[in-house]
Formats: sequence, C-alpha cells, structure tokens
Amino acid sequence: MKVKLEPSLSHCIETVAKQEYERVLSILLKGDREDRQLEEELELLRLFLESADFGRLRGLSEDLLLDGRHVEFILTSTDSPPGYEVEIGQS
Repeated sequence: MKVKLEPSLSHCIETVAKQEYERVLSILLKGDREDRQLEEELELLRLFLESADFGRLRGLSEDLLLDGRHVEFILTSTDSPPGYEVEIGQS
C-alpha cells in the first residue's frame, strides 16, 4: 500500500495527512460495503499520524517549498516498526 501526500506553504505535511485520513474515513463510513484497500490506507495514515516526527518532516519540506519546489511524501506500508516508510520526492 502506498499513499502520496503533497504539502504546500499553506498546508504542512501533518495537516495534509490529517485531511487525507478524514477523507478516507468519511468514504468508509458512507460506504455500504467493505473496501479493503481504503481500510489499509486508513491504517497506514493512522500509523503515520501517531508516530511521525512532524517537526523534522516540516523542516525538510519547508525549505524546498520556499525555494519554489514541489514536494511529495510517499508512505509505503511495511512489516517492520513503525509499519511504514517515508520517501520524500521533489521537483
């Protein structure tokens, strides 16, 4: 499972992750059937929100954003703690 999050100067990585969590949760609660992929995405976002060092991640992305670059965080679920890996891409 992979989730791509794109912070901006107006929304930091933590805010974007919370918004995505709320979006996925809303879809799941409105749905009338189980969606395994969305459930896995929700769990990945929950783990990220509970354990990430957002101060460090904000620091990494803010400098790039201030330079006018596009930044994206790609979360990938893993079997090892904390249950995900974070890859930072820029353009």
